[in-house]
Amino acid sequence: MRIRSLLSLTALVISFAATVIAQQKDTADPQIVQQRDLLGDAKAVDAFGALGLKLDEAYNKNDAAAVAALFTEDGVLLAPDGMFSGRQDIEKRYADTFQRSPISDFNSRRERRYLNAIDNAVWSAGQWAATLRGQNGPEFAWGYWSAIYLREGDVWKIRMLSLIEHPAPRFETK
Repeated sequence: MRIRSLLSLTALVISFAATVIAQQKDTADPQIVQQRDLLGDAKAVDAFGALGLKLDEAYNKNDAAAVAALFTEDGVLLAPDGMFSGRQDIEKRYADTFQRSPISDFNSRRERRYLNAIDNAVWSAGQWAATLRGQNGPEFAWGYWSAIYLREGDVWKIRMLSLIEHPAPRFETK
């Protein structure tokens, strides 16, 4: 009889403990960081707008060194023509690109859809547009970009930039 009572009491305690544990509210893991939307923060919008303006100016001058200087030393560029790592590799890629297809007008600030902080990093995404000097006259291109920024000292730098070019429309002739 005692064993049966002891087993019943043990089962009751276990079921009570399981119920209490199941009802506890989830608490945030201290290692999970919270994301903050910065689009409503005028200071943040201005700071990253200024960085975007520097990037646009470097593109419009076809200045590969100035573009690369906006990246962290170990920055990464993901572009339709490949993945480039480190400032030197990024600078070489842009020097080659600007030589093949010089840019006459570039705007990465056309539409910024996201600007969010996560811990000590910021990520952003938007749309870009460019006019290139083609062999047969101006060529228009546009696409989307996403970037991750980190601070180097007091300056925000690009840690990773992804560029996606929207495909040009294809016209069929009959």
